[in-house]
Amino acid sequence: MEKEVIGTCPICQGNLIATKLSCPSCQIEITGAFKLSSFSNLTKEELDFVAGFISVYGNIKEMEKMFNISYPTVKKNLDLIISKMGLQQHAANQTSQTDILDKLANKELSVKEALDQLKGK
Repeated sequence: MEKEVIGTCPICQGNLIATKLSCPSCQIEITGAFKLSSFSNLTKEELDFVAGFISVYGNIKEMEKMFNISYPTVKKNLDLIISKMGLQQHAANQTSQTDILDKLANKELSVKEALDQLKGK
């Protein structure tokens, strides 16, 4: 029976490492210290949230409907996941772009204003 990999120690909440890899096809085993994916730091619920986000191509309005939560809750969940995955630096730029595009969609900005802001003017 296969089990899902966890990335956080249930005792001290430290990051776990993999120490053994096995191939069920040829029976080879490799031992060492292997870093886990940053996705391993997420809980099952957070992974479900990420899967939902991907399935709606990042459309926050669809996320609101899918999970029956508000826009601020979607953003808060995304911020938490981004932080847990260590993606803060890249996320700050993406959040800014997302905010500009959201304002454009809500007609709070003109197309020219949005383009200027996206270009950094």
